[in-house]
Amino acid sequence: MSDSQTVSAAVAKLYNTYPFPPEALLDEPPPGYNWRWNWLAAHNFCTGQKPQRQDIRILDAGCGTGVGTEYLVHLNPQASVVGIDLSTGALAVAKERCQRSGANRVEFHHLSLFDVEQLPGEFDLINCVGVLHHTPDPIRGIQALAKKLASGGLMHIFVYGELGRWEIQLMQKAIALIQGDKKGDYRDGVQVGRQIFSSLPENNRIVKSDKQRWSLENNKDEYFADMYVHPQEIDYNIDTLFELIDASGLEFIGFSNPSFWDLERLLGKAPELVERAKDLSDRQLYRLIELLDPEVTHYEFFLGRPPIIKADWTDDNALLAAIPELNPCIEGFPSQCFFNYDYQIVNLSVAEFEFMQRCDNNSTIADILASVQLGLDGVRTLLQQQLILLTSA
Repeated sequence: MSDSQTVSAAVAKLYNTYPFPPEALLDEPPPGYNWRWNWLAAHNFCTGQKPQRQDIRILDAGCGTGVGTEYLVHLNPQASVVGIDLSTGALAVAKERCQRSGANRVEFHHLSLFDVEQLPGEFDLINCVGVLHHTPDPIRGIQALAKKLASGGLMHIFVYGELGRWEIQLMQKAIALIQGDKKGDYRDGVQVGRQIFSSLPENNRIVKSDKQRWSLENNKDEYFADMYVHPQEIDYNIDTLFELIDASGLEFIGFSNPSFWDLERLLGKAPELVERAKDLSDRQLYRLIELLDPEVTHYEFFLGRPPIIKADWTDDNALLAAIPELNPCIEGFPSQCFFNYDYQIVNLSVAEFEFMQRCDNNSTIADILASVQLGLDGVRTLLQQQLILLTSA
């Protein structure tokens, strides 16, 4: 086998041994939502408007045991979904998961990212979470996926960050050293890792990091193995991340956790420094933020296949003629206090609440404002907060 095939075989062996993620199988749709997996919410985040179509094709690239796949089916009731993965063991769990919860608009294929061209057609949304960094050639992987993305389509990606995984890297290397010739025996690796953690002093940096950030999920061997005995992992910083993104040939739309990438979160007490940082390019600014907050364990972001048409609601007449509807990824509405698309608490004014109550997918903004004491700036605030989606007239 080639080096690439050897790595892929080792990764498949890990996930056949420990199918991942090990979430419980349910006989009903999964709880809550992840807005990044909802086509309406994700498209609105990326373009500022509701998509014209909902009968789309979605690819879950590296679906594992189908946790994300299941959400993709239930959150997108008009979409057809395809899941691919290297691990036959994980795919078996994914099929059972989706069958039990009624996620019946999905088909699964035992397929590598590198062979995704074998699937017919293109996809409007590609989800690739926690996968590329475990391939032997992430650039080849992202390029293969990019070829399957339809014009105007979106791709959501999640890869590891090196700065926030420093202690994890040290433990990975320590386990491998002790395992010696048994490296690749993943059950032995988990056992060795457990023994190391139970033996190290409580004030050890690696132990403290694990307890603070990972210990709850790492109680399960599947999580522990995925984190500490994985045979292949490539971690990124902003510079190497954008090398990967540039190689895709796609448009970088933005990080899907934008609040983290706000410099004022870190330097708000020094506005003069924030002002000086405005001379930096976007990539330099991202690099500055991760250097100042080296807890970055991952990057999550959207790419798009041009043309990506973004709405401009600065024209009052265009805004007044638009039809608003509620973001499908909110919880606790109708109430003035509820969870937004990112599970953050929102407190509405009386006028904002009344406006959102009148969003019936039929009335224009002008129609609603005729009976609600809210100005266009207030509407734009709701739009900026991703609380409403707009369809242009």
